[in-house]
Amino acid sequence: MPCLYFLCRVLMGSYYVQVCLRCRSLLCSKTTATTWNFSTQVRQCTTVTRGADKILNGSSFFRGSHRTTQARQGWKPQVFCYSDLTAKHLATESKDGKFTEELSRADVVAYKSPLLPVSDAVPGSESQMPLDLDAAAEVSALEVISDEEAISIPVPDAMPPASTSLKDYVDKSETLGKLVQLGVDLWKLEQRPNVGSMLLRLDFNTDVAPRLLFLKEIGVEESRFGYIITHNPFILTASLENLQTRVNYLKSKKFSSETVASMVSRAPYLLNFSVKRLDNRMGFFQQQLNLSASNTRDIVARLPRLLCGSLEHVKENLKVCEIELGFKANEIQHIVIAVPKVLTASKRRLTQIFDLIHNTMKVPHHLITKFPQVLNTKYLRVRERHLFLNYLGKAQYDPNLPNYISLDRLVSLPNETFCTELASASLEDFYVFQKTL
Repeated sequence: MPCLYFLCRVLMGSYYVQVCLRCRSLLCSKTTATTWNFSTQVRQCTTVTRGADKILNGSSFFRGSHRTTQARQGWKPQVFCYSDLTAKHLATESKDGKFTEELSRADVVAYKSPLLPVSDAVPGSESQMPLDLDAAAEVSALEVISDEEAISIPVPDAMPPASTSLKDYVDKSETLGKLVQLGVDLWKLEQRPNVGSMLLRLDFNTDVAPRLLFLKEIGVEESRFGYIITHNPFILTASLENLQTRVNYLKSKKFSSETVASMVSRAPYLLNFSVKRLDNRMGFFQQQLNLSASNTRDIVARLPRLLCGSLEHVKENLKVCEIELGFKANEIQHIVIAVPKVLTASKRRLTQIFDLIHNTMKVPHHLITKFPQVLNTKYLRVRERHLFLNYLGKAQYDPNLPNYISLDRLVSLPNETFCTELASASLEDFYVFQKTL
Protein backbone atom coordinates (compact mmCIF):
# COMPACT_ATOMS: atom_id res chain seq x y z
CA MET A 1 0.00 0.00 0.00
CA PRO A 2 2.71 2.59 0.84
CA CYS A 3 4.39 1.80 -2.47
CA LEU A 4 1.15 2.26 -4.37
CA TYR A 5 0.49 5.54 -2.58
CA PHE A 6 4.00 6.78 -3.39
CA LEU A 7 3.62 5.80 -7.05
CA CYS A 8 0.37 7.77 -7.31
CA ARG A 9 2.01 10.86 -5.84
CA VAL A 10 4.84 10.63 -8.35
CA LEU A 11 2.45 10.33 -11.29
CA MET A 12 0.37 13.28 -10.10
CA GLY A 13 3.50 15.38 -9.68
CA SER A 14 4.69 14.65 -13.21
CA TYR A 15 1.23 15.52 -14.55
CA TYR A 16 1.28 18.93 -12.86
CA VAL A 17 4.76 19.58 -14.21
CA GLN A 18 3.58 18.89 -17.80
CA VAL A 19 0.59 21.17 -17.31
CA CYS A 20 2.81 23.97 -16.09
CA LEU A 21 5.18 23.55 -19.02
CA ARG A 22 2.29 23.70 -21.51
CA CYS A 23 0.89 26.85 -19.91
CA ARG A 24 4.31 28.44 -19.95
CA SER A 25 4.89 27.64 -23.63
CA LEU A 26 1.42 28.91 -24.52
CA LEU A 27 2.00 32.16 -22.66
CA CYS A 28 5.37 32.69 -24.32
CA SER A 29 3.98 32.02 -27.81
CA LYS A 30 1.14 34.51 -27.33
CA THR A 31 3.50 37.09 -25.92
CA THR A 32 5.87 36.65 -28.84
CA ALA A 33 3.05 36.88 -31.40
CA THR A 34 1.64 39.98 -29.77
CA THR A 35 5.05 41.58 -29.61
CA TRP A 36 5.72 40.76 -33.28
CA ASN A 37 2.36 42.12 -34.46
CA PHE A 38 2.79 45.31 -32.48
CA SER A 39 6.36 45.85 -33.65
CA THR A 40 5.17 45.41 -37.24
CA GLN A 41 2.50 48.04 -36.67
CA VAL A 42 5.05 50.39 -35.12
CA ARG A 43 7.31 49.98 -38.18
CA GLN A 44 4.40 50.73 -40.50
CA CYS A 45 3.48 53.79 -38.49
CA THR A 46 7.09 54.92 -38.49
CA THR A 47 7.16 54.55 -42.29
CA VAL A 48 4.00 56.61 -42.57
CA THR A 49 5.42 59.22 -40.24
CA ARG A 50 8.66 59.47 -42.18
CA GLY A 51 6.81 59.59 -45.47
CA ALA A 52 4.62 62.34 -44.10
CA ASP A 53 7.61 64.29 -42.86
CA LYS A 54 9.24 64.03 -46.25
CA ILE A 55 6.12 65.23 -47.99
CA LEU A 56 5.87 68.09 -45.53
CA ASN A 57 9.46 69.12 -46.19
CA GLY A 58 9.22 68.65 -49.98
CA SER A 59 8.69 71.60 -52.25
CA SER A 60 7.05 69.84 -55.21
CA PHE A 61 3.70 69.29 -53.51
CA PHE A 62 3.20 72.34 -51.28
CA ARG A 63 4.01 75.98 -51.68
CA GLY A 64 4.48 78.46 -48.81
CA SER A 65 4.73 78.07 -45.06
CA HIS A 66 0.97 78.35 -44.61
CA ARG A 67 0.21 75.22 -46.61
CA THR A 68 3.06 73.34 -44.92
CA THR A 69 1.63 74.09 -41.48
CA GLN A 70 -1.82 72.97 -42.59
CA ALA A 71 -0.41 69.74 -43.98
CA ARG A 72 1.46 68.96 -40.76
CA GLN A 73 -1.63 69.62 -38.70
CA GLY A 74 -3.52 67.27 -40.98
CA TRP A 75 -0.98 64.51 -40.36
CA LYS A 76 -1.04 64.70 -36.56
CA PRO A 77 -4.64 63.51 -36.02
CA GLN A 78 -3.94 60.56 -38.30
CA VAL A 79 -0.86 59.56 -36.26
CA PHE A 80 -2.70 59.95 -32.98
CA CYS A 81 -5.66 57.95 -34.25
CA TYR A 82 -3.25 55.25 -35.27
CA SER A 83 -1.71 55.34 -31.76
CA ASP A 84 -5.12 55.05 -30.09
CA LEU A 85 -6.05 52.14 -32.32
CA THR A 86 -2.85 50.36 -31.34
CA ALA A 87 -3.50 50.97 -27.65
CA LYS A 88 -6.99 49.50 -27.97
CA HIS A 89 -5.56 46.45 -29.68
CA LEU A 90 -3.05 45.99 -26.87
CA ALA A 91 -5.77 46.40 -24.25
CA THR A 92 -7.69 43.45 -25.72
CA GLU A 93 -4.57 41.33 -25.50
CA SER A 94 -4.06 42.13 -21.80
CA LYS A 95 -6.34 39.27 -20.83
CA ASP A 96 -3.65 36.74 -21.75
CA GLY A 97 -1.28 37.72 -18.93
CA LYS A 98 0.29 40.46 -16.94
CA PHE A 99 3.61 40.09 -18.69
CA THR A 100 2.04 40.84 -22.04
CA GLU A 101 0.29 43.94 -20.70
CA GLU A 102 3.48 45.37 -19.23
CA LEU A 103 5.37 44.76 -22.47
CA SER A 104 2.63 46.43 -24.49
CA ARG A 105 2.59 49.51 -22.26
CA ALA A 106 6.34 49.84 -22.52
CA ASP A 107 6.11 49.72 -26.33
CA VAL A 108 3.30 52.26 -26.39
CA VAL A 109 5.37 54.66 -24.33
CA ALA A 110 8.25 54.22 -26.76
CA TYR A 111 5.88 54.70 -29.71
CA LYS A 112 4.42 57.96 -28.39
CA SER A 113 7.74 59.70 -28.75
CA PRO A 114 7.54 63.11 -30.50
CA LEU A 115 7.73 63.10 -34.28
CA LEU A 116 10.91 64.43 -35.84
CA PRO A 117 11.09 65.54 -39.49
CA VAL A 118 13.24 63.20 -41.54
CA SER A 119 14.04 64.67 -44.92
CA ASP A 120 15.95 61.67 -46.33
CA ALA A 121 13.48 59.01 -45.31
CA VAL A 122 12.09 56.60 -47.89
CA PRO A 123 8.52 57.62 -48.83
CA GLY A 124 5.79 55.12 -48.16
CA SER A 125 3.56 53.58 -50.76
CA GLU A 126 0.26 55.05 -51.84
CA SER A 127 -1.63 52.68 -49.56
CA GLN A 128 0.41 53.85 -46.57
CA MET A 129 0.28 57.63 -47.21
CA PRO A 130 -3.15 59.29 -47.13
CA LEU A 131 -2.45 62.42 -49.20
CA ASP A 132 -4.55 65.53 -48.84
CA LEU A 133 -5.42 66.38 -52.43
CA ASP A 134 -6.77 69.82 -51.50
CA ALA A 135 -3.32 70.81 -50.29
CA ALA A 136 -1.68 69.92 -53.63
CA ALA A 137 -0.45 72.72 -55.83
CA GLU A 138 -2.70 73.61 -58.75
CA VAL A 139 -1.72 75.85 -61.62
CA SER A 140 -4.40 78.40 -62.38
CA ALA A 141 -5.28 79.32 -65.93
CA LEU A 142 -4.83 83.00 -65.00
CA GLU A 143 -1.45 82.54 -63.34
CA VAL A 144 1.47 84.27 -65.02
CA ILE A 145 4.29 81.87 -65.86
CA SER A 146 7.80 82.41 -67.13
CA ASP A 147 9.05 81.71 -70.64
CA GLU A 148 10.96 78.66 -69.45
CA GLU A 149 7.81 77.16 -67.92
CA ALA A 150 5.84 77.93 -71.06
CA ILE A 151 8.40 76.12 -73.21
CA SER A 152 8.32 73.11 -70.91
CA ILE A 153 4.55 72.65 -71.37
CA PRO A 154 4.04 69.54 -73.57
CA VAL A 155 2.31 70.16 -76.89
CA PRO A 156 0.47 67.27 -78.64
CA ASP A 157 1.89 66.11 -81.95
CA ALA A 158 0.42 67.39 -85.16
CA MET A 159 -0.09 63.81 -86.38
CA PRO A 160 -1.59 60.90 -84.47
CA PRO A 161 1.23 58.78 -83.00
CA ALA A 162 -0.39 55.56 -84.20
CA SER A 163 -3.40 54.61 -86.29
CA THR A 164 -4.77 51.69 -88.26
CA SER A 165 -5.99 53.85 -91.14
CA LEU A 166 -4.39 56.45 -93.38
CA LYS A 167 -7.50 58.62 -93.25
CA ASP A 168 -6.39 59.93 -89.86
CA TYR A 169 -3.29 61.44 -91.50
CA VAL A 170 -4.79 62.92 -94.66
CA ASP A 171 -5.52 66.32 -93.08
CA LYS A 172 -2.02 66.50 -91.57
CA SER A 173 0.10 65.10 -94.41
CA GLU A 174 0.60 67.09 -97.59
CA THR A 175 1.68 63.97 -99.46
CA LEU A 176 -1.45 61.99 -98.62
CA GLY A 177 -3.69 64.95 -99.40
CA LYS A 178 -2.16 65.38 -102.87
CA LEU A 179 -2.37 61.64 -103.55
CA VAL A 180 -6.08 61.68 -102.74
CA GLN A 181 -6.54 64.55 -105.20
CA LEU A 182 -4.80 62.45 -107.86
CA GLY A 183 -7.33 59.66 -107.33
CA VAL A 184 -5.20 57.23 -105.30
CA ASP A 185 -7.24 54.73 -103.28
CA LEU A 186 -5.60 54.92 -99.86
CA TRP A 187 -7.92 52.26 -98.43
CA LYS A 188 -6.33 49.75 -100.78
CA LEU A 189 -2.78 50.81 -99.97
CA GLU A 190 -3.25 50.71 -96.18
CA GLN A 191 -4.14 47.02 -96.42
CA ARG A 192 -0.69 46.23 -97.79
CA PRO A 193 2.12 45.76 -95.25
CA ASN A 194 4.50 48.69 -94.69
CA VAL A 195 3.02 50.75 -97.54
CA GLY A 196 1.20 53.19 -95.25
CA SER A 197 4.31 54.03 -93.24
CA MET A 198 6.29 54.38 -96.49
CA LEU A 199 3.84 56.96 -97.83
CA LEU A 200 3.97 58.97 -94.60
CA ARG A 201 7.75 59.23 -94.85
CA LEU A 202 7.63 60.61 -98.39
CA ASP A 203 7.89 64.30 -99.14
CA PHE A 204 5.66 65.41 -101.96
CA ASN A 205 8.05 67.96 -103.46
CA THR A 206 11.21 65.84 -103.34
CA ASP A 207 9.83 62.28 -103.72
CA VAL A 208 6.42 62.29 -105.39
CA ALA A 209 6.46 65.28 -107.74
CA PRO A 210 9.60 64.22 -109.71
CA ARG A 211 8.09 60.77 -110.44
CA LEU A 212 4.83 62.30 -111.57
CA LEU A 213 6.69 64.66 -113.89
CA PHE A 214 8.61 61.69 -115.28
CA LEU A 215 5.39 59.81 -116.05
CA LYS A 216 4.00 62.89 -117.74
CA GLU A 217 7.14 63.31 -119.83
CA ILE A 218 6.95 59.77 -121.23
CA GLY A 219 3.34 60.36 -122.29
CA VAL A 220 1.22 58.95 -119.45
CA GLU A 221 -2.03 60.85 -119.01
CA GLU A 222 -2.60 62.59 -115.69
CA SER A 223 -5.89 60.75 -115.25
CA ARG A 224 -3.91 57.48 -114.97
CA PHE A 225 -1.67 58.66 -112.12
CA GLY A 226 -4.11 57.51 -109.46
CA TYR A 227 -4.48 54.06 -111.01
CA ILE A 228 -0.72 53.59 -111.36
CA ILE A 229 0.12 54.63 -107.78
CA THR A 230 -2.78 52.63 -106.33
CA HIS A 231 -1.49 49.43 -107.93
CA ASN A 232 2.23 50.22 -107.68
CA PRO A 233 3.05 52.69 -104.86
CA PHE A 234 6.69 51.60 -105.00
CA ILE A 235 7.20 53.60 -108.16
CA LEU A 236 7.38 56.64 -105.85
CA THR A 237 10.58 55.28 -104.30
CA ALA A 238 12.20 54.00 -107.50
CA SER A 239 15.28 55.70 -108.87
CA LEU A 240 14.57 58.12 -111.68
CA GLU A 241 17.69 56.93 -113.44
CA ASN A 242 16.49 53.31 -113.40
CA LEU A 243 13.04 54.31 -114.62
CA GLN A 244 14.53 56.20 -117.54
CA THR A 245 16.84 53.27 -118.37
CA ARG A 246 13.88 50.88 -118.65
CA VAL A 247 11.95 53.27 -120.85
CA ASN A 248 14.98 53.60 -123.11
CA TYR A 249 15.19 49.79 -123.37
CA LEU A 250 11.58 49.51 -124.52
CA LYS A 251 12.17 52.19 -127.11
CA SER A 252 15.29 50.35 -128.29
CA LYS A 253 13.06 47.34 -129.00
CA LYS A 254 11.14 49.56 -131.44
CA PHE A 255 8.22 50.31 -129.17
CA SER A 256 6.87 53.75 -129.99
CA SER A 257 6.54 56.43 -127.33
CA GLU A 258 2.75 56.14 -127.44
CA THR A 259 3.00 52.37 -127.00
CA VAL A 260 5.36 52.71 -124.03
CA ALA A 261 3.01 55.20 -122.36
CA SER A 262 0.06 52.87 -122.94
CA MET A 263 1.97 49.87 -121.57
CA VAL A 264 2.98 51.75 -118.40
CA SER A 265 -0.60 52.95 -117.90
CA ARG A 266 -2.06 49.43 -118.14
CA ALA A 267 0.78 47.59 -116.38
CA PRO A 268 1.92 49.80 -113.45
CA TYR A 269 4.62 47.33 -112.35
CA LEU A 270 6.30 47.32 -115.76
CA LEU A 271 8.95 49.90 -114.87
CA ASN A 272 9.80 48.20 -111.57
CA PHE A 273 11.56 45.32 -113.34
CA SER A 274 15.15 45.48 -114.43
CA VAL A 275 16.21 45.63 -118.06
CA LYS A 276 17.60 42.10 -117.81
CA ARG A 277 14.28 40.69 -116.67
CA LEU A 278 12.34 42.53 -119.35
CA ASP A 279 14.71 41.21 -122.00
CA ASN A 280 14.39 37.63 -120.68
CA ARG A 281 10.60 37.84 -120.82
CA MET A 282 10.62 39.12 -124.36
CA GLY A 283 12.95 36.31 -125.39
CA PHE A 284 10.79 33.68 -123.66
CA PHE A 285 7.64 34.49 -125.62
CA GLN A 286 9.53 34.79 -128.86
CA GLN A 287 11.19 31.38 -128.47
CA GLN A 288 8.32 29.52 -126.81
CA LEU A 289 5.77 30.46 -129.47
CA ASN A 290 8.26 30.72 -132.33
CA LEU A 291 7.21 34.29 -133.01
CA SER A 292 8.86 37.00 -135.02
CA ALA A 293 10.08 40.17 -133.36
CA SER A 294 7.14 42.09 -134.78
CA ASN A 295 4.57 39.60 -133.45
CA THR A 296 6.29 39.53 -130.07
CA ARG A 297 6.09 43.32 -129.81
CA ASP A 298 2.44 43.20 -130.85
CA ILE A 299 1.53 40.63 -128.19
CA VAL A 300 3.40 42.47 -125.42
CA ALA A 301 1.97 45.84 -126.45
CA ARG A 302 -1.58 44.50 -126.34
CA LEU A 303 -1.10 42.66 -123.04
CA PRO A 304 1.85 44.29 -121.21
CA ARG A 305 1.18 42.40 -117.98
CA LEU A 306 2.77 39.39 -119.69
CA LEU A 307 6.10 41.00 -118.79
CA CYS A 308 5.06 41.38 -115.13
CA GLY A 309 3.21 38.19 -114.23
CA SER A 310 4.44 34.70 -113.48
CA LEU A 311 5.69 32.57 -116.35
CA GLU A 312 4.54 29.35 -114.67
CA HIS A 313 0.91 30.14 -115.40
CA VAL A 314 1.75 30.90 -119.03
CA LYS A 315 3.61 27.60 -119.39
CA GLU A 316 0.66 25.72 -117.87
CA ASN A 317 -1.83 27.26 -120.29
CA LEU A 318 0.37 26.38 -123.24
CA LYS A 319 0.46 22.75 -122.06
CA VAL A 320 -3.32 22.76 -121.58
CA CYS A 321 -3.87 23.99 -125.13
CA GLU A 322 -1.53 21.38 -126.53
CA ILE A 323 -2.31 18.29 -124.42
CA GLU A 324 -5.85 18.67 -123.06
CA LEU A 325 -7.46 20.73 -125.82
CA GLY A 326 -5.55 19.06 -128.64
CA PHE A 327 -4.37 22.10 -130.60
CA LYS A 328 -1.26 21.93 -132.76
CA ALA A 329 1.73 24.23 -132.32
CA ASN A 330 0.86 26.43 -135.29
CA GLU A 331 -2.76 26.62 -134.11
CA ILE A 332 -1.65 27.73 -130.64
CA GLN A 333 0.57 30.36 -132.23
CA HIS A 334 -2.35 31.71 -134.27
CA ILE A 335 -4.65 31.74 -131.23
CA VAL A 336 -2.12 33.60 -129.06
CA ILE A 337 -1.44 36.23 -131.72
CA ALA A 338 -5.18 36.85 -132.09
CA VAL A 339 -6.12 36.58 -128.39
CA PRO A 340 -3.12 37.04 -126.04
CA LYS A 341 -5.41 36.73 -123.00
CA VAL A 342 -5.49 32.98 -123.58
CA LEU A 343 -2.05 32.88 -121.95
CA THR A 344 -3.34 34.42 -118.71
CA ALA A 345 -6.83 32.89 -118.57
CA SER A 346 -7.66 30.33 -115.90
CA LYS A 347 -7.34 26.67 -116.80
CA ARG A 348 -10.91 25.93 -115.70
CA ARG A 349 -12.32 28.67 -117.95
CA LEU A 350 -10.39 27.46 -120.98
CA THR A 351 -11.42 23.83 -120.60
CA GLN A 352 -15.06 24.75 -119.88
CA ILE A 353 -15.57 26.96 -122.94
CA PHE A 354 -13.66 24.52 -125.18
CA ASP A 355 -15.82 21.60 -124.00
CA LEU A 356 -18.97 23.53 -124.89
CA ILE A 357 -17.76 24.58 -128.33
CA HIS A 358 -15.99 21.42 -129.41
CA ASN A 359 -17.95 18.62 -127.71
CA THR A 360 -21.44 20.12 -127.42
CA MET A 361 -21.62 22.38 -130.48
CA LYS A 362 -19.43 19.99 -132.54
CA VAL A 363 -17.12 22.72 -133.82
CA PRO A 364 -13.77 21.30 -135.04
CA HIS A 365 -10.33 22.62 -134.05
CA HIS A 366 -9.61 24.44 -137.29
CA LEU A 367 -12.81 26.50 -137.00
CA ILE A 368 -11.98 27.42 -133.40
CA THR A 369 -8.51 28.47 -134.58
CA LYS A 370 -10.11 30.57 -137.30
CA PHE A 371 -12.30 32.36 -134.73
CA PRO A 372 -10.25 32.23 -131.51
CA GLN A 373 -12.20 35.10 -129.92
CA VAL A 374 -14.73 32.51 -128.85
CA LEU A 375 -12.26 31.24 -126.27
CA ASN A 376 -12.29 34.67 -124.61
CA THR A 377 -16.09 34.92 -124.44
CA LYS A 378 -18.24 34.34 -121.38
CA TYR A 379 -19.36 30.76 -121.08
CA LEU A 380 -22.95 31.65 -120.18
CA ARG A 381 -23.35 33.94 -123.21
CA VAL A 382 -22.29 31.20 -125.67
CA ARG A 383 -24.37 28.53 -123.92
CA GLU A 384 -27.61 30.56 -123.87
CA ARG A 385 -27.36 31.51 -127.54
CA HIS A 386 -26.48 28.00 -128.66
CA LEU A 387 -29.39 26.48 -126.72
CA PHE A 388 -31.79 29.08 -128.14
CA LEU A 389 -30.66 28.34 -131.71
CA ASN A 390 -30.85 24.63 -131.02
CA TYR A 391 -34.41 25.08 -129.68
CA LEU A 392 -35.35 26.84 -132.94
CA GLY A 393 -33.51 24.24 -135.05
CA LYS A 394 -30.96 26.71 -136.36
CA ALA A 395 -27.78 25.61 -134.58
CA GLN A 396 -25.72 25.11 -137.75
CA TYR A 397 -21.96 25.78 -137.47
CA ASP A 398 -20.63 23.88 -140.50
CA PRO A 399 -19.61 26.28 -143.29
CA ASN A 400 -20.24 23.59 -145.92
CA LEU A 401 -23.98 23.36 -145.06
CA PRO A 402 -26.77 25.89 -145.63
CA ASN A 403 -27.85 28.35 -142.89
CA TYR A 404 -24.29 28.45 -141.60
CA ILE A 405 -23.71 30.55 -138.42
CA SER A 406 -20.14 31.60 -137.81
CA LEU A 407 -18.69 31.60 -134.32
CA ASP A 408 -17.64 35.21 -134.73
CA ARG A 409 -21.21 36.42 -135.29
CA LEU A 410 -22.53 34.09 -132.62
CA VAL A 411 -20.50 35.67 -129.83
CA SER A 412 -19.96 39.25 -131.05
CA LEU A 413 -23.43 40.45 -132.07
CA PRO A 414 -25.63 42.18 -129.46
CA ASN A 415 -28.78 40.41 -128.31
CA GLU A 416 -31.18 42.35 -130.53
CA THR A 417 -29.14 41.80 -133.70
CA PHE A 418 -28.57 38.16 -132.79
CA CYS A 419 -32.30 37.55 -132.45
CA THR A 420 -33.31 39.29 -135.68
CA GLU A 421 -30.49 38.15 -137.99
CA LEU A 422 -29.48 34.72 -136.68
CA ALA A 423 -32.45 33.39 -134.72
CA SER A 424 -35.24 35.13 -136.67
CA ALA A 425 -37.06 35.72 -133.39
CA SER A 426 -37.99 38.62 -131.18
CA LEU A 427 -35.91 39.81 -128.27
CA GLU A 428 -38.81 39.08 -125.90
CA ASP A 429 -38.84 35.44 -127.01
CA PHE A 430 -35.14 35.17 -126.20
CA TYR A 431 -35.66 36.66 -122.73
CA VAL A 432 -38.51 34.24 -122.05
CA PHE A 433 -36.32 31.34 -123.13
CA GLN A 434 -33.52 32.49 -120.81
CA LYS A 435 -35.91 32.22 -117.87
CA THR A 436 -36.46 28.54 -118.64
CA LEU A 437 -32.77 27.67 -118.30
